[in-house]
Amino acid sequence: MTSEVIIDVKPKEISIALLEDKRLVEYQNEPRSANFSVGNIYIAKVKKLMPGLNACFVDVGYERDAFLHYLDLGTQFNSYAKYLKQVQSDRKRLYPFDKATRLPELQKDGSIQQTLSAGQEVLVQIVKEPISTKGPRLTGELSFAGRFLVLIPFGDKVSVSSKIKSGEERARLKQLIHSIKPKNCGVIVRTVAEGKRVAELDSELKILIQRWQNAIQKVQKTQQRPQLVYEETGRAVAMLRDLFNPTYENIYVNDDEICKEVKDYISLIAADKSDIVKKYTGKVPIFDNFNVTKQIKSGFGKTVNYAHGAYLIIEHTEAMHVVDVNSGNRSKNQNGQEATALDTNLGAADELARQLRLRDMGGIIVVDFIDMNLAEDRQMLYERMCKNMQKDRARHNILPLSKFGLMQITRQRVRPAMDVNVEEACPTCNGSGKIKSSILFTDQLEGKIDQLVNKIGIKKFYLHVHPYVAAFINKGAISMKWKWRIKYGWGVHIIPSQKLAYLQYEFYDANGQFIDMKEEIETKNRAEAFIHQID
Repeated sequence: MTSEVIIDVKPKEISIALLEDKRLVEYQNEPRSANFSVGNIYIAKVKKLMPGLNACFVDVGYERDAFLHYLDLGTQFNSYAKYLKQVQSDRKRLYPFDKATRLPELQKDGSIQQTLSAGQEVLVQIVKEPISTKGPRLTGELSFAGRFLVLIPFGDKVSVSSKIKSGEERARLKQLIHSIKPKNCGVIVRTVAEGKRVAELDSELKILIQRWQNAIQKVQKTQQRPQLVYEETGRAVAMLRDLFNPTYENIYVNDDEICKEVKDYISLIAADKSDIVKKYTGKVPIFDNFNVTKQIKSGFGKTVNYAHGAYLIIEHTEAMHVVDVNSGNRSKNQNGQEATALDTNLGAADELARQLRLRDMGGIIVVDFIDMNLAEDRQMLYERMCKNMQKDRARHNILPLSKFGLMQITRQRVRPAMDVNVEEACPTCNGSGKIKSSILFTDQLEGKIDQLVNKIGIKKFYLHVHPYVAAFINKGAISMKWKWRIKYGWGVHIIPSQKLAYLQYEFYDANGQFIDMKEEIETKNRAEAFIHQID
């Protein structure tokens, strides 16, 4: 199996696609201005105690206060609280962490009102992003994740991933980490650390300790509350940290800054693999070039087609995700209805496992498979689903089919499910239901080009249009594009873009920056607003 990562960087957002054998299996899209990410650490104030829930609400700067349960304070909360006071007592000299006192562990049967008070400052970390109407979910047990290790301040244990089966290797790693870890720190050894040398682990441990030190220095020097004191690494690097494995063949990035950031990170964790990071320099949008755009359009939405006319219906409710399997116009198997049902269900299990990763669906998922009479067929379907889900990094649990033919799956949810609207709003009528004659569309484009070249003074630019429109502009020996170049200069470039609707267009300058050429819409809106004020 070949794996490739495609990173599409835009001025306002960054999108990351993971391809396995050229097939899209994971997709992340995040605004570059996003402030709330899992792993971020804040120094914040307790807003309100909720004794009935044994929890409290904490102000971390989000529109809805974050939720912190008593059991999520962590066993070492008292140690954190005391060290926090010591750090804030002297704004000039940082109290050394290795001299911090470890206090007795927090009692599991304690209460929130005996531990915290309204207005008290706490160090908290986001473990679940805001989802729907809920604010972020917090923990008081801080952790700093690296590729091989996870550092836990005030911890005292060295734990090794249960996926490392060799008893000899587990003992080696434990002994090694005990010899290099500093005082007052616990460490979790991740699966990918298996077989690694002490130099690699020691180097990463020092980086994680430095991140903790930097966070504490921010707490000491800043008085604004809430205050972000540690920001999780960028989305591109964070995803690669968890996903990266030596089998990756290529990582393509279309931005110089992010490309350097990713290359530096890969050089740090796998120096011999740094050459797989490549800057994409093609004129066609990067997702179009690697067939990602088309897969996104076909992979999201309510209805998802898979083999031989069968399809899934995926619905998202407040409580759960519901999936219905349909055979569609699939022709019957020559071995009968039972064989047809089994074949359709096995295909659905393959596609569903991909959809769970692709959409990052979490919580409870209920799947209504086509009814099967034979117990061995139902068991085969259950085993197929379990095998397909082995590639999924999120914690999950799968139950065999119930007597109603339903399969119940729970999957860890730390951020909202990825929801891509594949239905396109009409970009030409802006909701009015009326558009200019299609045959005049190229005249409209030429008017924009004339304005861009002769009035604004931009001589070199890229016009992105639907592939059909691009084909029309480029057709013929003396094409429309050549006529435009003769008239307006050789800086006119036509780029087909699959993400655009039929009569939609976008202009970009030579540096790839978007040029807004729809000012007539704004003028119309301002005129309507002015008329409304007069009325």
